[in-house]
Amino acid sequence: MTPSINRQFPQLIHNRVLAILRGESHPNFYPFPLNIQLAQLAQAPASKRITSFVLLLAMLWLPFALPLYYFGHHTVWASPLALLLLYVEFLLLVAWWGKRVYQSSGLFRQYGLVWTRSNGQEYLMGLGLGLGSLLGLFLIQAALGWLVWRSPPSWRVIAEGLLLGGAIGFAEELLFRGWLWDELRRDYSFKISLWVNSLIFATLHFIKPLAEILRTAWQFPGLVMLAMIMIRAKGATHHRLGLSMGLHAGLVWGYYLVSVGQWVRYTGQVPPWVTGVDHNPLMGASGLGCLALLLWLITQRDRGQTLID
Repeated sequence: MTPSINRQFPQLIHNRVLAILRGESHPNFYPFPLNIQLAQLAQAPASKRITSFVLLLAMLWLPFALPLYYFGHHTVWASPLALLLLYVEFLLLVAWWGKRVYQSSGLFRQYGLVWTRSNGQEYLMGLGLGLGSLLGLFLIQAALGWLVWRSPPSWRVIAEGLLLGGAIGFAEELLFRGWLWDELRRDYSFKISLWVNSLIFATLHFIKPLAEILRTAWQFPGLVMLAMIMIRAKGATHHRLGLSMGLHAGLVWGYYLVSVGQWVRYTGQVPPWVTGVDHNPLMGASGLGCLALLLWLITQRDRGQTLID
């Protein structure tokens, strides 16, 4: 491929995808599910709908992301800016997806993203539960002599952790328990959707070299349980996302305080597989036990809510 074609190729892809979004037909462009008529896509299998959505998103994003990474690879802002652009395009594509594929302008509401007092209260409850669960685990470990507390984190670290947790909780829950969950539930039973969603979530967070996968294998079941907790949290609150977003944010916040804020020091009385490989609670037996308890508690509430509904 010549240099001129290399330069033109991303823009060509971008223009063709924009044409598809406008409803124009390009039957000879790429023999994958994007060629399906939009009116028929809603009735297509979930695998084809999900693949089409992801490919559209990637082809809209790459023409902007590749130059960012190429020219800004030596800077600290290139990767965050590219990820922010990806998520903004995801939000815009979801709005278009609802109108053009499902003939619905309320897809975000269907996902559980509603701006109500109840959802806000559930978010705060989840934030407290997530933070409290993780800090409770560390309190137990401290009582057993597995770690000692150090000076509390600074206000700056506390604020950074809260903002980071809120951003990750919003982004990942809307993606996995919003869009992906909705697409799966249109075709599959609750149980199948639960496992598929959880395994996809865990796998995408586990993309790393084989040596690291083997070394941090404890993390995978933790990620699966974490996804199941978030799904059950959504079901326990009339399918709103507030509780799951808050839970996710609280867990990230707590981990940020302990790791970045260097709030604890491990004594080494027990091996890392007990407290967590690399000091990550998700990669240890005690952390898995905490997640299992949290999953059980929220599952009981979810089942109770299902009976009420």
